Amino acid sequence: MVDKNTKIYIAGHRGMVGSAIQRSLESKGYTNIIGFSSKDLDLTNQLAVKDFFEKEKPQIVIDAAARVGGILANNNYPYTFLMDNMLIQNNLINCSHQYGVEKFIFLGSSCIYPKLAPQPLKEDSLLTSSLEPTNEWYALAKITGVKACDAIRKQYGKDFISLMPTNLYGPYDNFDLETSHVMPAMIRKFHEAKENDNSPVTLWGSGSPMREFLHVNDMADAVVFAVENSFKDNLYNVGTGKDLTIKSLAELIQKITGHTGEIEWDSEKPDGTPRKLMDVSKMSDAGWQAKIGLEEGVRETYEWFLNNIGQYKQVKL
Repeated sequence: MVDKNTKIYIAGHRGMVGSAIQRSLESKGYTNIIGFSSKDLDLTNQLAVKDFFEKEKPQIVIDAAARVGGILANNNYPYTFLMDNMLIQNNLINCSHQYGVEKFIFLGSSCIYPKLAPQPLKEDSLLTSSLEPTNEWYALAKITGVKACDAIRKQYGKDFISLMPTNLYGPYDNFDLETSHVMPAMIRKFHEAKENDNSPVTLWGSGSPMREFLHVNDMADAVVFAVENSFKDNLYNVGTGKDLTIKSLAELIQKITGHTGEIEWDSEKPDGTPRKLMDVSKMSDAGWQAKIGLEEGVRETYEWFLNNIGQYKQVKL
């Protein structure tokens, strides 16, 4: 077992994923967790990251820091998504290697897999064909992180592993309509449409793509599981192994928010990858499975949104 006083650094501890990991670790009794905001530590700055490792000497590092966003943000800021993510992860991985970190957990995304990879997505599909163009910049950065961790395992025998979650959602998600992912964007749109006399809600694409969703608390639980156990391989998918159409997701969110207006689909907008279901058998074989059902998770997320709605400006639909 890992000593509960082991010094654990969570990069990105204020984000949706990082904060969930911190809460999960604290609930298990871990007492020596550190994290710094982007104002206090610029992870794209190599010298700043090096100075941090020299001073703090973390024993376990969890990389939950990334520049993230949906299709719109990826399309509009390709260089930013590629370079910022590579700088962040390269600095963390290299310093963790140089300063003797005992375990490094790298978090990525299911978008690392090819657009038309066989479903469900298996870990060995990585780099077998072309990526989805709408998020290839982010995906390319994350692929280099996976390979860097794999290379350190092979060359130095160190415990560096990569966990690839499916689409995450939950408390502290980003509900900004310009930069958010599909689930929080829908929650906000349906809520504001309900408040606006149940006006119609317009959604991107056809509604036909299939997507899998994992509650962030389940993801955090998987990370803690990885902290406490040794894995034989480098790369593991983390998800539920179940998916649904975007249309079905929209109808579920509409029901939960209480919106009674029309749903309109803008077929001029891109759908993205047709399907992204994860094969989670490796993680299951290792001893971990997701626990939170989708409807339960969406209801909890909507409740969190309602309790924090003051930080989101109402938009005219």
